[in-house]
Amino acid sequence: MEYKSNLHASAWRLPAEWEPQWGVQLTWPHAKTDWAPMLEEITATYEEMAREISKREELISVREKSDDTWARDHGFISLVDDQGHRRLLDFCFNGWGEKFPASQDNALNRMLYDQGAIQGEYVDCLDFVLEGGSIESDGRGTIFTTTGCLLAPHRNQPMTKAEIEARLKKELCAERILWIDHGNLTGDDTDGHIDTLVRICPNDILLYVGCDAPGDEQYAELKLMEEQLKTFRTLEGKPYQLVKLPMPRAIYDEDYRLPATYANFLVINGAVLCPTYAQPDLDAEALRLIGEAFPDREIVPIDCRSIIKQHGSLHCCTMQYPKI
Repeated sequence: MEYKSNLHASAWRLPAEWEPQWGVQLTWPHAKTDWAPMLEEITATYEEMAREISKREELISVREKSDDTWARDHGFISLVDDQGHRRLLDFCFNGWGEKFPASQDNALNRMLYDQGAIQGEYVDCLDFVLEGGSIESDGRGTIFTTTGCLLAPHRNQPMTKAEIEARLKKELCAERILWIDHGNLTGDDTDGHIDTLVRICPNDILLYVGCDAPGDEQYAELKLMEEQLKTFRTLEGKPYQLVKLPMPRAIYDEDYRLPATYANFLVINGAVLCPTYAQPDLDAEALRLIGEAFPDREIVPIDCRSIIKQHGSLHCCTMQYPKI
C-alpha cells in the first residue's frame, strides 16, 4: 500500500452520505462512450445534475478521459477521521467483473490526485475490486453490501466471503458487514449493487425497493430481501425502521427491461436528488417517502429516463467527497 502521509493517531471511518460534503464528481458522457447515439439527451440530464450540485457544493467534472461515466464505481471511496483528514481509497474498477472496458476509468483517480483536483491521503487498493455502488455506510461502523455483487465472478476470486469481509473491514475501518443475500433488478449489469436496492438513512431508516405484484419477475427475490432486512439489527440491537419504496412500472428498451429504481438517489448538502421516470403517481410516492427520511433537505426530482437507457440511474453517475 502507498500512503502519502503519516497519520497514525486518528480513527478512520467511512462517513454516511448525509454528512457534510466538499464536492461531487461527475464523469461526463462523450462521443467515445456508449452514450454516443443519445449524447445530446444524456448531456442535458448531466447538466441538470451539475446545476443542482454546484448550487450547494463543489463540482468535479471529468471530461473526455474515460471509458464510461459511472463515477460511483470508479471514483475514490473516501474515509474521514476526527482530526479533519480525508483518506482516498483507490480500489480497482474492472467493468463490473470484466463485462466492459474499464482501463481508462480505472486510471482516473490517480490522474485526479496527481493534478491536485481532490485533496487527501492517497491509498493504493488496486489489488482489490470494489465499486462504490456496492457498499452503503451508516457512518458508525456498519457497512451494508450484497453477496450477489461482491461474490460475483471476476471480482476477487479465489477469495472467500470471509476473506472479502476481512478486507472490507480493514480498508473501510468498519466494525461489521451486513450482507444482503437477495434482490437483483432485471437488466442490472452490476450483479446487485446495493444502491439500487437498499439505502441507509438517518435514524436507522432503511429505504428499500419493494414489489407488490406477484406476477413481476422480480417479486420473489425482493420479497426474500425484505424478509432478510427484518432480521437485521443495529449495533445497539434494535431493528431498523423499514420503509418500502415503490417499484417503477416496467421500462423497456426494445425487448429488454431496464433496472429502474427509486433507491438510486443522491444525498448532497441541503438536498436529495431523486430519480423520477415520468410516472407521476409512483414518482410522487417515492419523493414523499425519501422526503420523510430526509426532512431537513430539499427534495429535487431529476428525470432519469435518459440514464436508465444505459442501465444506471442518478446515484450511479456521481461520487461524493466528504468535507474535512
